[in-house]
Amino acid sequence: MRLSTVAAILVLASPLGAEAPAPAQEPWPTRDWASASPAEVGLDAKVLAAFDADPAAGKYGLVDSMLVIRHGRVAYERSYPHDYDAIYGDQAKKPSGLNALDPGGPYNYFNPWWHPFYRRGDLHTMQSVSKTVTSVVIGVATARHELPPLDTPVLSFFDAGQVKNVDARKQRMTLRHLLTMTAGLEWHEDLPYDDPKNSCGLMEASFDWVRFAIDQPMSDEPGARFNYNSGATELLAHVFRKATGHDVEEYAARHLFAPLGIERWFWKRTPTGLADTEGGLYLRPRDLAKIAYLFLKDGRWEGRAIVEPGWVKDSVAPSTVVADGVRYGFKWWLVRHSGDKWAFGGSGFGGQRPIVVPEHDLVMVFTGWNIPGGEPSLTARVAIERVLAAVAAPEGSKH
Repeated sequence: MRLSTVAAILVLASPLGAEAPAPAQEPWPTRDWASASPAEVGLDAKVLAAFDADPAAGKYGLVDSMLVIRHGRVAYERSYPHDYDAIYGDQAKKPSGLNALDPGGPYNYFNPWWHPFYRRGDLHTMQSVSKTVTSVVIGVATARHELPPLDTPVLSFFDAGQVKNVDARKQRMTLRHLLTMTAGLEWHEDLPYDDPKNSCGLMEASFDWVRFAIDQPMSDEPGARFNYNSGATELLAHVFRKATGHDVEEYAARHLFAPLGIERWFWKRTPTGLADTEGGLYLRPRDLAKIAYLFLKDGRWEGRAIVEPGWVKDSVAPSTVVADGVRYGFKWWLVRHSGDKWAFGGSGFGGQRPIVVPEHDLVMVFTGWNIPGGEPSLTARVAIERVLAAVAAPEGSKH
């Protein structure tokens, strides 16, 4: 659920000198990540410490964690504790667009029992990064030849006679369109989440989220326009179960999480029992980093393909135009930096940000819970700029 604004994912390039070659591959982080000092992986510790001091002082609002991994090793890791009972406790009791369903339940976004940490533990809500992980699971199933082609019509997974507002455009809507946020369904998620007309809020207030999403009328030809739509990802949960006979979470547990050594997670469910693929996943930052690292390594893990390299390439191709310098892949955001380079990552309401900068062999993960206005203060643009500023040039190179 909950889209962070496009402005929050823009990347600002930093002038960098030439870099030393990456060291030999460290052991895969299946059991846990290896550690290194910043200097050992070509990062300036003072620059990172200066960055760290700002969220620690509250400059970027409610940032919960910062994780920087380079050349397969954790080089910098910090957490920033907050008393969310004190911060959001009163708002949790007042009806709003962020807690209208159930004051004590998992869709009250101010409830500290559920957000940002699952039952006040170490599993952090991913929000719309759940969409990105769902796309990865679809890629795993595609590699295992358990899903139909992406150009398969969405309505082939429904009794079309029971679907409302069917026209020729809806009949042309395919799985690819759901993955790329170009479904063409009428959907208004650009409104504030406390606006009664926000489509995501209306969906989450309904009993059958899949029915709500598929019944929406069409506003555009599929593929013609990017329109952020959380319901499209929930439709993919339905399609996945119909096509494979498996629940998305169960499939992820067996074929994605297990190979990567992810042993703990939580995944919320819709009222009908379907996995909440649009915003319901909780992970530890180090485990989210494994999923980002899998795509940095072209879908391979410990010598075998979890996801086919072709799927990775298509997933992070800057194909769907969002704005100047911003593109969208298969549930991955892509942003241009350093001239013609593209970083890719996820973006979740409140400040959830796995970010991959391939040319620097760099993975970053940030979590946070800046939710009243839905505008995380630590944007991807700022995060990448400040971490790339720590990429150290070898001795004698020119900056």
